[in-house]
Amino acid sequence: MGFPVRGKPLMAAGIKNMVVSSKGDLKRKEKEKKKSKSGGFESMNLSPIVFRGIKRKGYIVPTPIQRKTMPLILASADVVAMARTGSGKTAAFLIPMLERLKQHIPQGGVRALILSPTRDLALQTLKFTKELGRFTDLRTSLLVGGDSMESQFEELAQNPDIIIATPGRLMHHLAEIEEMSLRTVEYMVFDEADCLFGMGFAEQLHKILSQLSETRQTLLFSATLPSALAEFAKAGLRDPQLVRLDLETRISPDLKLTFFTLRQEEKNAALLYLIRERISSDQQTLIFVSTKHHVEFLNTLFREEGLEPSVCYGDMDQDARKIHISKFRARKSMLLIVTDVAARGIDIPLLDNVVNWDFPPKPKIFVHRVGRAARAGRTGAAYSFLTTEDMPYLLDLHLFLSKPVRPAPRENEVLQDMNTVLSKLELSMENGETIYGRFPQNILDLVLDRLREVIDGSSDLISLQKSCANAFRMYSKTRPPPSRESIRRVKDLPPEGLHPIFVNELGSTELTALAFSQRLKAFRPKQTILEAEGEAAKSKHLQGPSSQWVDVMKKKRAVHEDVINMVHQRKSHDQGAKEFEKEGISQTEKKRKEIPGSKRKAESFKDEEYFISSIPTNQHLEAGLSMKADKGFGSSRFDAAVLDLVADDSAGMQKQKSMYHWDKKSKKYIKLNNGERVTASGKIKTEGGKKVQTEKTGIYRKWKERSHINISHRGADGQADGEKESAVDWRSGKNRNFRGGKKYRMVHNANVPSELKNPEQVGKKRLQKAAHVSYLKNKATKNNKHGKSGRPGKNGRKGKRK
Repeated sequence: MGFPVRGKPLMAAGIKNMVVSSKGDLKRKEKEKKKSKSGGFESMNLSPIVFRGIKRKGYIVPTPIQRKTMPLILASADVVAMARTGSGKTAAFLIPMLERLKQHIPQGGVRALILSPTRDLALQTLKFTKELGRFTDLRTSLLVGGDSMESQFEELAQNPDIIIATPGRLMHHLAEIEEMSLRTVEYMVFDEADCLFGMGFAEQLHKILSQLSETRQTLLFSATLPSALAEFAKAGLRDPQLVRLDLETRISPDLKLTFFTLRQEEKNAALLYLIRERISSDQQTLIFVSTKHHVEFLNTLFREEGLEPSVCYGDMDQDARKIHISKFRARKSMLLIVTDVAARGIDIPLLDNVVNWDFPPKPKIFVHRVGRAARAGRTGAAYSFLTTEDMPYLLDLHLFLSKPVRPAPRENEVLQDMNTVLSKLELSMENGETIYGRFPQNILDLVLDRLREVIDGSSDLISLQKSCANAFRMYSKTRPPPSRESIRRVKDLPPEGLHPIFVNELGSTELTALAFSQRLKAFRPKQTILEAEGEAAKSKHLQGPSSQWVDVMKKKRAVHEDVINMVHQRKSHDQGAKEFEKEGISQTEKKRKEIPGSKRKAESFKDEEYFISSIPTNQHLEAGLSMKADKGFGSSRFDAAVLDLVADDSAGMQKQKSMYHWDKKSKKYIKLNNGERVTASGKIKTEGGKKVQTEKTGIYRKWKERSHINISHRGADGQADGEKESAVDWRSGKNRNFRGGKKYRMVHNANVPSELKNPEQVGKKRLQKAAHVSYLKNKATKNNKHGKSGRPGKNGRKGKRK
């Protein structure tokens, strides 16, 4: 009787398990291959803790700017990136930063520094950092103006890994805290880089960069960047990789642009009509105005009309600003009235509409304003009000966008053939043309009557209206002028008609009335009052000066008509020449080819094939992107060739005073570089408009004496001898965890010696005490044997002499 062989079934089972495991490995490898080819965040080989934060945030596929820049950043290259607002630039530099830092190092010091131009943008970056780094133990500190210095000292004492700051407040901390060092920073980010350099932080940036190490990685992110990197040379980039996206679509294609022409005093009525009639009540709207006085005026006016808006401007209290923006984010208020401080920094993901109450003077500002809407695949609308003075800025904008602009057709043309005119307008708008037109006057008149009653019945609104008028007068003087080419072209623009969005709403009767009113405005009588009186006198055969006026005015009219006809002929001739240049160049070239041997005089001295013009072909694009766009395109080119002479008039002397700063140490005037904002007292102007001393104020020393906490960001390598293990040490003097594995907490009086002893220390202390007691006893015994005089007494002891 044989025994069953148990080895074969076991071997078969093992082979089967191996086959199953190999199939599982193959499936897993196939899945990994699919993930690597998917183009998602899985293909970037991120850490599990970073990848979990990305998934928790809801990001699935990287945006174009993230797909282009993140591999370069992960490869430790310096990057200059440009993409329009809302394209995901913040996550593009935060995810590689989290991947590089990964976990908190107690003695590592500050390892990442992010500079933002505004407080709101810094707060938004902090929020994204916490959400993406949810599963890491990295510590982040926020240093912005408006918050107390003491609370920020406590944050810095916790030895953060990441600092998100505005340049002014960071400079204040660096000046106050001697122990604070940025030599450990290995990841440097300039967020909204053009705004940082353009807002006048040149001196602060220079001082901050001088304290960084040479081996850092530097990143520049912005919505607009000039092609030449000369303006960013002070950032200290090493062989940077330039990434420029969305050059053709600087504005989202899902954003609908609408431009209305009206008078300055009609803007309030037009705004109220848009909010109540054109914009749905469940849509959020961002309203941009020129000054903080207009913000307060519109806020009061809307509340009188039963609307509850939120407000935000630069000089506003930081806590109040946070409350208003959080209300708008939570959709408790559907209107937010802001100045250009909100053109960057405020992230409203579900924003539907943007209203430009005042048209921005620079194309770059317009792009930032309207870039708040139509983000992440959503649709949106941007409404802009245009006065007569704003028309050149409209042409500058469309030169920058490389889009044609044309006025809406007149009411007479619409009445003749409405369907044909509207179909042509739709076709031109599909081709990318921008149509601007008038706001209906009858609608404005009705709302204006209501607003006059409201304003006259409120003393607050009357005083605010006066403040607005004065503020707008100053704003008009200080805003940069439009280009000369746009000013010239505005004069040739034909008059505009009613905007197409109102044509369908108004009936034929109202259109007829508007057409009649326009004809009435354009009516010019054939005779002046003098000619009419002269004709009447002639008909009555009256003798006197009235009959002579007719001949005088006829001669004068004939001269004027000749001049007018001459101007019209010149304009038509210039227009025909332009059309000939566009359409007839090819025919001219054909004629030249037909007569190869004939001698002909050259029409121009320049050869188009080899001629290099002093004005580049993309002048308007680069001038709009440049920070010096308000000074003309050639100013940045010829700065080196300028010879400054002493001015001989009051205006020139005042201008030169603003360009120089008296240095107390060197006892002479120092010329300020472009964008620097150092005042005559030597103070630095922060992002909130507050002037801060560049020297110590003693606030850190007082806080340290009061709280018994030190701040040291020198890192493990730069730690001095005898220095404690960390800035805020544990009570035992060692890196001992709290009960339950809780996170690190602030411990006050941490530099005081701990009273808790281990058994060895207690035993040692007792031995020392016992030795000291025995020493004192022996000393006392010797003193009893000998008197104080040193001679032995009667009993052989030293004692006093009697």
